[in-house]
Amino acid sequence: MPDYFNSDYSVVLCDGKFPEHGIPLNLLNSAAKIVCCDGAAVKLLQYGKEPYSIVGDMDSLPESLQERYRDRIFRDDDQETNDQTKAVRWCRERNINPVIILGATGLREDHAIGNIALLTDYVEFADIAMVTDTGIFIPVNRPTTFKSRKGQQVSIFAVTPDTKITSQGLKYEVAERRFTNWNQGTLNEALSDSFMIIIDKGKLLVYLEHSEQ
Repeated sequence: MPDYFNSDYSVVLCDGKFPEHGIPLNLLNSAAKIVCCDGAAVKLLQYGKEPYSIVGDMDSLPESLQERYRDRIFRDDDQETNDQTKAVRWCRERNINPVIILGATGLREDHAIGNIALLTDYVEFADIAMVTDTGIFIPVNRPTTFKSRKGQQVSIFAVTPDTKITSQGLKYEVAERRFTNWNQGTLNEALSDSFMIIIDKGKLLVYLEHSEQ
């Protein structure tokens, strides 16, 4: 697993709930570039930082800011996808990698579920993770070792039902299991400073809770 926290990463900031926990805020403050999804630029400016670029259909960015940042606005009116995907795609086209997504949850639950689900599309072409105020979502499409701490809460979400999952280093081990519902791999626990998830094909999401702020 790429070490997102110690690499030269960039942030895609979505227009959900602005981060409050120390971990996503530290990631935001240390990012090489901050790519804002449309109206997220307003929240970033209120926080005291400026966007590297603003991507989206500009339906939630005030005209005054559209004029102020016209040199770094990249309009994308594609209605078949959302602003998060537009921003990630923009990063891909410019070889910006790895990418950490912030501000993608915390408001409307339907938007949050959609944003989280899209991570498994991005894993095909980017080292990517989504960090919230409670934890980190990491998409997986191959056997992967995760850094952890003893007692850390871990959940596994199968995106493709034919994926055979095996774990090593979790309290409730999984052996060549195919999950048929989202809840079946939740509420597990790391036993040490690392654990491994092995899959034969397909994709899944792994969630690790944050330590205390």
